Amino acid sequence: MAAIDADFGISDLAPLAAAEGVSRAVVVETVSSEAETLDLLALAATDRLIAGVVGWVDLAADDVAARLAAMRRSPGGEALVGVRHQVQGEDDPGFLDRPEVRRGVAAVADAGLAFDVVIRHEQLPQVVRLAREVPQVRLVLDHLGKPDLAGGDLAAWRRDLSALAEAPNVVAKVSGLVTEARWDGWSTADLRPAVVHALDTFGPGRLVFGSDWPVVNLAGGYARWVLAYDELTAELTEDERAAIDRATAERVYRLAAGETA
Repeated sequence: MAAIDADFGISDLAPLAAAEGVSRAVVVETVSSEAETLDLLALAATDRLIAGVVGWVDLAADDVAARLAAMRRSPGGEALVGVRHQVQGEDDPGFLDRPEVRRGVAAVADAGLAFDVVIRHEQLPQVVRLAREVPQVRLVLDHLGKPDLAGGDLAAWRRDLSALAEAPNVVAKVSGLVTEARWDGWSTADLRPAVVHALDTFGPGRLVFGSDWPVVNLAGGYARWVLAYDELTAELTEDERAAIDRATAERVYRLAAGETA
């Protein structure tokens, strides 16, 4: 994975974002480390491009609330807007069903933070159960739940995404799709079935745009993904695009209006 086998910093993101008219962005954890979260928060204190940080905390710990409070007391801590967990990497097939994990997610919600989750598409039923059992959490499904765009079998994903959309506390992130398609040969048409179903189930008011940078470099890069996104949403109204581009993120991550563009 030579395209992402490097250290990336805010100076690498800034020109890419500026070229697409993005003046502020929410940055998201990458390595499931509280130390990385503290580094991102400190960076947010010094760089205006960062509107917020979605960090990481050990959801199974018995002191999640105290850990989050400590993060908020750290330099840049006011930029903490959410927590993410990469459930796709968990060996336990019922990770989100574990009582201690649900308590951790509830602590995230009680702290006023959003909860982002990265899963494989077959793990969607776990997220449906979590959304129902912890209704106070503002839950963000990253990458639309990773539909199998390369394989083309979307039936179960469609069913489970529709079920998840019934939970009013959930929004979905339009991101990470190009790396679920054929990395070296995807077209906008390959992505369209996923985006159309997301629009049909969640509607523009419950979708959030995400770049998935730098992982997007594996399959064409930031600018190519934004071009495809523009094509996929070309028929939306100005207000509908504004919802996906900015307004939903501002609501879910509790950012001031205008903080994400």
